[in-house]
Amino acid sequence: MAKQDELVFGIHAVNELIKRAPERFIELFLLKGREDERLMTIINLSKKYGISTQLVSRKVLDEKSEGEQHQGVLARITQGRTYTENDIEGILAQAKEKNEAPFLLILDGVTDPHNLGACLRNADAAGVQAIIVPKDNAARLTATVRKVAVGAAETVPLVQVTNLVRTMKQLQDNGVWIIGTAGETEHCLYDEKLSGPMALVMGAEGKGMRRLTRETCDQLVKLPMAGSISSLNVSVASGICLFEIVRQRRS
Repeated sequence: MAKQDELVFGIHAVNELIKRAPERFIELFLLKGREDERLMTIINLSKKYGISTQLVSRKVLDEKSEGEQHQGVLARITQGRTYTENDIEGILAQAKEKNEAPFLLILDGVTDPHNLGACLRNADAAGVQAIIVPKDNAARLTATVRKVAVGAAETVPLVQVTNLVRTMKQLQDNGVWIIGTAGETEHCLYDEKLSGPMALVMGAEGKGMRRLTRETCDQLVKLPMAGSISSLNVSVASGICLFEIVRQRRS
């Protein structure tokens, strides 16, 4: 595989990518002998857009996906667009054009690709306009992330920034209120006003947010934990927090 190429596998991820960017497909590999409805949808779309398709054995797919759950479909595609701090102003401007308040998710130090994929899925469902992550020490957009995100990796921009604190201050300068999650605060998520232009910051499991990230937040909140477990998986916690913001925005 060439350096500028990417792999994507999983029915939802491949299906969404064909619909949104068929021109990026170099070749598509499908499990020989599988003809169920979900795979036929992909076959029909590939024919419609003239995508080169090969029927291969499960062993071939297993090798190409390095043992990941490919669901009988895998594609080699050209590298997609990379979003950086230079895109922040444009994302905010697009929200303004749509008469929407900015709604962003910031992940500080989340390195597990499954968690990133699940957070992308949460973000898409909640209407988040972009996820912001540090360029270093963070999960990147990989085939595994795309599969877990079930198509959301194609709808929610993943913005990689060189300096997370500087980007947070840029958002604040644009009127975005930044709320961070931290177990040590006394403020409960459900007691706070969470409407208006907002960015939610989630830290890595165990470590939480880094000190400078925490200090840059406008406000810290926590989820009320009634059991003996002190924290939730970051993707679960992000889903709860994002949809509390959605609930308040709709009320």
